[in-house]
Amino acid sequence: MTTAPGLILASTSRYRQQLLNRLRLPFETRSPGLDEATLPDEAPALRSARLALAKARAVASGHPDRVVIGADQVAACEGRILDKPGDAAQARAQLRHQSGRSVEFYSAVAVVCLQRDYCEQILDLTTVRMRALSEAEIEAYIRADEPFDCAGALRSESLGISLCERIESDDPTGLIGLPLIRLSATLRACGYALP
Repeated sequence: MTTAPGLILASTSRYRQQLLNRLRLPFETRSPGLDEATLPDEAPALRSARLALAKARAVASGHPDRVVIGADQVAACEGRILDKPGDAAQARAQLRHQSGRSVEFYSAVAVVCLQRDYCEQILDLTTVRMRALSEAEIEAYIRADEPFDCAGALRSESLGISLCERIESDDPTGLIGLPLIRLSATLRACGYALP
């Protein structure tokens, strides 16, 4: 790939848009409009990778000359997948389950350009050790952050960081949902001007 085509983020996530903005590349956003249900017996890492690729391909099908970034994040704690909670009751239940435990966040990215027959996939794993959380701490966090649109109800870029005891990661942006270190390398390989 010698010249950089237009760039599309196949996501309506404000968090991913904010992260991609950090690279200072012009891009558009498109909703992939996919069913994100888990398949029977699907491992969290495989689900994340499958959905990232499906999102990228769904949007790329209508824009075959563009480079499309699809992304997905799946959180899991002791074998239980923790989706975006959607409301306070689910957030409360998820945080109780995570209290004092380790949680894996699988952040997958797929970069696709159909016209150039290009596809690159990235999978980032971040492990978060959560503090033992009291009911009062859980309630205060939910009221303050309303983390209903975050996998596992953990908004780490905000007050959620105070719930963590330790974070193990090769890329701190992976926990927010778009691992920029490896994505930057992939976009440079696609011809995008990045330092």
